[in-house]
Amino acid sequence: MSYEKIKMDRQKRIALIAHDNMKKELIDWVKKNKEILSKHFLFGTGTTARIIAETVNLPVRGFKSGPMGGDQQIGARIVEGKIDMMIFFWDPLEAQPHDPDVKALLRIAVLYDIPVANNMSTADFLLTSVLMGEEYERHVVDYQDFIKKRMEHFLK
Repeated sequence: MSYEKIKMDRQKRIALIAHDNMKKELIDWVKKNKEILSKHFLFGTGTTARIIAETVNLPVRGFKSGPMGGDQQIGARIVEGKIDMMIFFWDPLEAQPHDPDVKALLRIAVLYDIPVANNMSTADFLLTSVLMGEEYERHVVDYQDFIKKRMEHFLK
């Protein structure tokens, strides 16, 4: 399989997302890591972005709330190469009405090889990685090549 290399700059573009029951945990995590996060570009869905901007006093570009299409907006930015990593504190104990959207967002994150943290310990590991302050090349499957090879296989 062939890959397309996509460069992440030293300043990362980070999506911050949290389900309702996890918003306090994410906000507390952002407060604890404000100094590091202030060196990067922050994005978020709906209420989460607004709360971070107001309570932590960091600039956050907000999108719609998750159930109103915010998950898809973040996913689209990942596809466009405009989001480099995602911190998504999701609630594993409560079904969400937009669970299919969440699954699609996580699928896109894996397809486009971006780092994803779904809990505090993983977010801590990502944020303190030496790679946070360096350029990094992600390896995204070259789907045009994949589709071409697949078609050649079927046409034999």
